[in-house]
Amino acid sequence: MKNKEFINEYFEALQRVGTVIPHPQIDKVIELLFEVWKDGNSVFAMGNGGSASTASHFVCDLAKTTTGGGKRRFKVMGLTDNIPLVSAWTNDSGFASIFAEQLVPWLSKGDVLVGFSVHGGSGESDAGPWSQNMVRAMAMAKERKAKIIGFSGFNGGAMKEMSDVCIVVPVDSEPLGTPLVESFHVILHHLICTALKAKIAGAADE
Repeated sequence: MKNKEFINEYFEALQRVGTVIPHPQIDKVIELLFEVWKDGNSVFAMGNGGSASTASHFVCDLAKTTTGGGKRRFKVMGLTDNIPLVSAWTNDSGFASIFAEQLVPWLSKGDVLVGFSVHGGSGESDAGPWSQNMVRAMAMAKERKAKIIGFSGFNGGAMKEMSDVCIVVPVDSEPLGTPLVESFHVILHHLICTALKAKIAGAADE
């Protein structure tokens, strides 16, 4: 395939997917995060691979982009960002432990766990079932009565089943599936953080 043909195909796919993203789910995510902000609870974000960088980007934007006017700020933590801690838990307890073990001293009722995953935990490879570290963290969130927000694609996987609200990017085939899903997760988190900035700016002072 020539470069021009591939470029056209990619942008056409972006446009198609953009018209069928579920808007009601986006609205629910915005409102849930706004409630967390109003109540002064905490947000934790996680992801693997490219989705780990999206989780870090989301944490940055939720912490910084939403600020202004002297309003209270989000309490937010990225579970992908402390590489020494991630490697320590991997070394001692396996990769499936890395998010749940970090959450043990922090996660409480009313908090929100946000996960980014292309397949949402469906599928497997040489290392076994995908994203079991996220599944374990979501199970802990349910036990502690925290809320779960998922960003997934394909069939949504375990994330769709376990989340209180999950935005599933409606793509289900490769080779464009993974890059499209990851791209839309960034677009969506930018939309959500920008909407939250406006809602917080308009909120009544405490």
